[in-house]
Amino acid sequence: MSQPVKVAIAGASGRMGKMLIEAALADPGVCLAAAFDRLGSPVIGRDAGEALGAVTGVKIGDEAGAAIAVADCLIDFTRPEGTLSHLSHVVKLGKTAVIGTTGFDAAGRDKIAEAARIVPIVFAPNMAVGVNAVFRLLDVAARILSDGYDVEVIEAHHRFKVDAPSGTALRMGEVVAKALGRDLRKDAIYGREGVTGERDPQTIGFSSIRGGDVVGDHTVLFAGIGERIEITHKSGSRMPYALGSLRAARFLAGRKPGLFDMQDVLGLR
Repeated sequence: MSQPVKVAIAGASGRMGKMLIEAALADPGVCLAAAFDRLGSPVIGRDAGEALGAVTGVKIGDEAGAAIAVADCLIDFTRPEGTLSHLSHVVKLGKTAVIGTTGFDAAGRDKIAEAARIVPIVFAPNMAVGVNAVFRLLDVAARILSDGYDVEVIEAHHRFKVDAPSGTALRMGEVVAKALGRDLRKDAIYGREGVTGERDPQTIGFSSIRGGDVVGDHTVLFAGIGERIEITHKSGSRMPYALGSLRAARFLAGRKPGLFDMQDVLGLR
């Protein structure tokens, strides 16, 4: 039996960080080697399992480099600027990385691609296995419903989410656009207001809802004449993201440098 993958979890005090710690402690295929948070966080120095009522012996630190050094793989769901800073340590130390952070601009994505020439990285807007199954379903549906159907992507998240549309919604749009032979950069419409005129059938619309504690709901609507097809995924908790991330960490063990996503992890290529 292979040795467990040692993981370092960024953003240990956050909602996703806590879920990752919980999932890692329950997964025999990984070992929680380190957890860290921003400088000045009130959790610094505390046991990583304290919020779960567990004693792990892993103290939450505030030095990303030190945490990554004792691990095989960084798992990061923080913010773009933080993730890129942490990634520099991954490259320097020759580790692997699972990146679930969203909201990167083109320059940020380019930096991740550059790092992937040196170390193996899984970078995906959504780590949940179910969501990645939906990506495959959308590809099939878009090819079948290629004529006479308008496409709209509707997503809902909690009030604390800072980027819109969500990374998952954008990836859904990208999957549909590719299947239809369209360019999402030109054909995307982000919200509507006022007298917009008739809908351009080439466009792919996006609508974002923010409120309460919604973990994440995504629907792609194919609206034709006389019928509507909806493909929906709803997250009841963040645990699917955590479980997918750990699966990705195990996938990277022993890999050569490269940029992968969850479709690679799940063998859907």
